[in-house]
Amino acid sequence: MRFQPVDIVITVVVTAATVYPAMVWGSWVDVALGALASVPLLWRRQAPVLVALLCGIGTTWLSVQERLFDQPYGQLVATYTWAELASPGWRLFAALGTAVGVLVSLIVPQESPPSIGYVGMMFVTAYALGTGVRARRDRIAYLEERTRRLTEEQAAAAGAERARIARDMHDVLAHSVGLMVVQAEGGASVVRSDAARAEAAFDAIADTGREALVQLRHALGVLRDQRPEPPGLDAVASLVERARRTGLDVTLTRDAVPPVPADVGATAFRVVQEALTNAVKHAGARHVAVVLAAEGPSLRVRIRDDGRGGGSAVPGHVPGHGLAGMAERVAAVGGTLRTGAPPHGPGFEVSALLPAG
Repeated sequence: MRFQPVDIVITVVVTAATVYPAMVWGSWVDVALGALASVPLLWRRQAPVLVALLCGIGTTWLSVQERLFDQPYGQLVATYTWAELASPGWRLFAALGTAVGVLVSLIVPQESPPSIGYVGMMFVTAYALGTGVRARRDRIAYLEERTRRLTEEQAAAAGAERARIARDMHDVLAHSVGLMVVQAEGGASVVRSDAARAEAAFDAIADTGREALVQLRHALGVLRDQRPEPPGLDAVASLVERARRTGLDVTLTRDAVPPVPADVGATAFRVVQEALTNAVKHAGARHVAVVLAAEGPSLRVRIRDDGRGGGSAVPGHVPGHGLAGMAERVAAVGGTLRTGAPPHGPGFEVSALLPAG
C-alpha cells in the first residue's frame, strides 16, 4: 500500500503535536493514547470512518482523564476526512459518533461553556471544510461528464449530418448521372439514323444535368447555413418523366395521398429516385409502377419493376450505398422499408411506409 506524501506529512505533524506533550508531562499510557489519536491518520483515505473511530477513542480517553495537553488535532483531521470521502450513510454514522465523543470529552471533565463552544466550532469548521471539498469535487466530476456527453453528442450529430449529405449527394449524382449515361448511349446509337430522336435524347441529358445542379445546390446549401426547400411529393412526377425519357415505361399512381411534413415528403422523393435509378441502371426493367397512396394514417410509397430482381443480379455489379441510404432515410423519419422480390410475380419491389402526421 502506497501512502500519499501529504498524508505522511499530516500524520507526522499531528503525531508530534499530540505525543510530544505527553512524553514531557505525561506517562507512557498518555503517549500510547496520543499515538492512537494520531497515527491512524496515515490510513485516513482508505478507511476514513474507522480512522475517525480510532482517533476518537484515543482523543476522548485523553480528554476524560484530563491528559489532552493540546487541541484534538487528530480528531479534527479525521472529521475533515470522513466529511470529504465517506458515503452518506457512513457520514451520518460518523457524525453521530463524533458528536457523542465530543460531548463526553467536554462534559465528563466539566469544561466551561466557552470551551465547549470553542471546541464545537472547531469540529463544525472541520466538517464544513470537508463537505465543501467533496461538493467541489462532485461538481468538477459532473462538469467533466457533461462535457464528455456533449462532445459525444456533437460528434454523433456531425456524423449524422455527414451521412445525410453523403446520401443526398449519392441520390442526386447516381440518379442524374445514371439517366444521362443511358440517354447518351441511346442518343449516340441513333444519331445518324434518327436525328430527331437523338436530339430529344441530348435535350433530356441537358434537362437532367440542370435538375442535378439544382439538387446539388440544395444539398450543398446546408453547408452554408442555407435552408432551401427540399424536393417533396410534388416533384415525384418530374422523376417519373425523366425516367420515361430513357425508354422505360413508368406509371405513376397517386391515391388519396395525405399531406405530409417536408422531411417525410423529401424521404418519399428520395426513395422513388433511388428505386428508379436502380431500375434504369441495374435491373434491366421495361416497366416500373410507382404508387403513392394513403394507408391508414401513413403514406405508402411502392415502386415495383419487372427486371432481374435488383442490381445484385447484374454480372459485375458492385453493391453500393443506395439501399442502405434509403433504409437510413426511412428510419430517420420513423418509417419502415421493405425491399426485395414482390409477393407475386418477377422483378423487384421497394415499399416504404412513412408517417403522415
